[in-house]
Formats: sequence, structure tokens, C-alpha cells
Amino acid sequence: MSVTVPIKTIELTPGSHITIPNLSWQDFEQILIDLGEKRRSRVTYFQGTLEIMSPLALHERPHRIIAYILTTILDIQGRNWEDFGSTTLKRPQIAGIEPDTCFYIQNADRMKGCTNLDLKQYPPPDLAIEADVTSKTTLNAYEVMGVPEVWIYRNQQLKIYLLSDKGYTETSISPTFPNLPIIELIPQLVQKAIDEGTSKMLRDLRTENWIL
Repeated sequence: MSVTVPIKTIELTPGSHITIPNLSWQDFEQILIDLGEKRRSRVTYFQGTLEIMSPLALHERPHRIIAYILTTILDIQGRNWEDFGSTTLKRPQIAGIEPDTCFYIQNADRMKGCTNLDLKQYPPPDLAIEADVTSKTTLNAYEVMGVPEVWIYRNQQLKIYLLSDKGYTETSISPTFPNLPIIELIPQLVQKAIDEGTSKMLRDLRTENWIL
């Protein structure tokens, strides 16, 4: 016997997730509508499988701090950027994902005036950032989107994945910041923000001339 319940009645404890197989793209679109925009959960859809995750506070804070670090460094370097946050990225019928946050950097100027992100019209984000991701589904979905660079921060470590015609490969150097030791720098600055305060960490970061 099968039981049907409204998706909004499913309550996940922080840090937990559920996986629902055999869903159509239309099912995924309807679930997004049912869940609404004012929610803390994150969803990922890939080839018929839906994952819904309820993040911990410990999950939320690092990716916000990393976004502050990223934009501060870009500002110091005089580079343009656009922050599209957790905008839902979609490749209809195949995949949909809500990053913790995502950025246009190399393609920042192309995103001027964009208020409705349609990947048929605009390029995918240049960089997506995730905190505490353990599911392979996430990278599969990003690969379908064509996101060239993904950062995953977990257990106070940063991993960088670059997209090629063979999928994602882990690397120690970010092409977005080729002259910076990003995999060492980000965890250090995140911890400093937690220990000393984010605003102080960012003020100190702006005084570091080696970032230029």
C-alpha cells in the first residue's frame, strides 16, 4: 500500500536529508512550487532522483563567510562579480540544483540586467560554493549545468573541482585565483572569522597587499 502526503508536511531535522527516486521533471517543478521560496531546505534533482536537505547552522555560516571572502578579494583585485546566491539552476528534464551560493566572475558583465536566470539565455555560474556536501548527485547536477568550478567546504577543508570533458577533477589550484593558495587560505580565514568576527577578518584581509 502506498501513502501520499503533501511535500510541505515532511519535516526534516537540521542536518538530515531524504532521497526520493523515480520522479519526473514535472514532479520536481511542482515540488519547488509546493515548498515555496521562503524555506531553509536545499533541493537537488538529477535524472529522476530528488534530494532534499535541511542544513545545520554550522553548514550555513561557512558558505556565507566564504562568499564574503571571495567578494572582498575580487574587490581588492578590482574585478567585477555578480552574486546569484542559491538561485535554482535548471537543465529541464535532466537536473536542477540550488547551490549554497554561486557567482559570475569571468562572465559578470554578461549578467547585467539579469533578473530571471535562464541557462538557455545566460551562461552557467563561473563558480558554485557548497558547504558539507556528501552526495555525488550534487556534482552530477553541476556537471549537467556546465559549471566550470565548484568549491566544496567540509570538515574545515576546501576542495576545488574543475570541469573537463571527462567530468570533475579535484585540483589544488583555482583558475579563478591562480596566484593565491586558496585551499589553505579559505579554511584559515573561515576559522579566523569564527574566532575573531567576520567583519574584523575582512578588514584585516583588505590590508593584505599580497592579495593584489
